[in-house]
Amino acid sequence: MSRSTELFIGMRNLFRLYDKLLKKVCMEHDLTVIEADIISFLENNPGKDTAADIVELRMLSKGAVSKGVESLIQKSLLERIPDTEDRRKIHLRLMPGAGPVTKTVDEVRDEFLNTVLEGFSKEELEMQARFYRKLFENTKKAMEGREWS
Repeated sequence: MSRSTELFIGMRNLFRLYDKLLKKVCMEHDLTVIEADIISFLENNPGKDTAADIVELRMLSKGAVSKGVESLIQKSLLERIPDTEDRRKIHLRLMPGAGPVTKTVDEVRDEFLNTVLEGFSKEELEMQARFYRKLFENTKKAMEGREWS
């Protein structure tokens, strides 16, 4: 198996594991997977608070995110806040009622990290952080330096 195939399969499996663990949030708080994913995203990504951010970074469809946002607003777990400088931009903010959900999301995130990082030494984790930093820098340079069709 090629390194790139192995990398893609490994990344896909990480996402699948997180989604599987996120179902605990769904069951406990009567949410859909998309709704739990939106809450998880907003909880764990300060400064990335628009539907477009969720679509881009979680690779979810616009329609699914839009439907999930509407449902969360109806459940009083989320609110829309217009951008003060760009009226086309709408920020999303978790409401106080989302507190119990975010607590479960935090527990799930901790369980996920403890599971996938089990057995790694401090040095290995530091090496991994350097590896990913370099990988992402190289990717960013390549994306900026080329014209893509």
